[in-house]
Amino acid sequence: MSEISTEVGKRIRYFRMSRNMTIEELAAAVYKSKATISKYEKGDIVMDIETLYEIANRLHVHVDQLLVSQTPHRVVEHEVNPSFFRDVNRFYAYYYDGRVRKINRSVCDILSRMDVNQYKLIMYMNYENLDRYQHCENIYVGYIKHFDALSIIEVVHQTNPMEHGSVQILASFLDSEVKWGLWNGISSRPLMPVALKMLFSKKPLKEDKVLNEKLKISKDDIRTMKMYNFFSVT
Repeated sequence: MSEISTEVGKRIRYFRMSRNMTIEELAAAVYKSKATISKYEKGDIVMDIETLYEIANRLHVHVDQLLVSQTPHRVVEHEVNPSFFRDVNRFYAYYYDGRVRKINRSVCDILSRMDVNQYKLIMYMNYENLDRYQHCENIYVGYIKHFDALSIIEVVHQTNPMEHGSVQILASFLDSEVKWGLWNGISSRPLMPVALKMLFSKKPLKEDKVLNEKLKISKDDIRTMKMYNFFSVT
């Protein structure tokens, strides 16, 4: 069995179980035998494209969430692509959640190109284990779009369309391993509009006291907020 088939099978099994669906139910939904679905999930056999799309449809996920991204995205000539996102197909996001007093971590997968300077993006928020980051509290689906001055991320919660998220990240053509962005969206606990500073990184960051303090609202943040009467990050 190939590593790709095994990984695709693991993702199918995860989304099936997260929706409390049995193998028998998925098999009936896509007109396959229970044994065949079991082999798909174990990576023992390779499924055809039509079956992959049908399974994604029955699981109510984007087919990209079942696929394995291996190749960094190359910039098409004349496209805008800030240095931070150049040749990147995955990056990481962190913010401090004051409700539970701990760091919230996310993985962002950049997928297929949708338009000039625009790529499909899936954000897996609040995972516990990086090796199984798809097993997370919230999944957001949307896109990232690059402009000369900034990059914008627009996403919608996969199961609760009321939850929209938007991130603005100032562009820098100087290469950097981390970038600050401003997330604005809806908090569900309690229900209220929120804006928070979010740190983006090309690699997973060490979650220590230094990162913890960096993610909290600082005195400089408060001073700037009082000066301009709005919350901002640079």
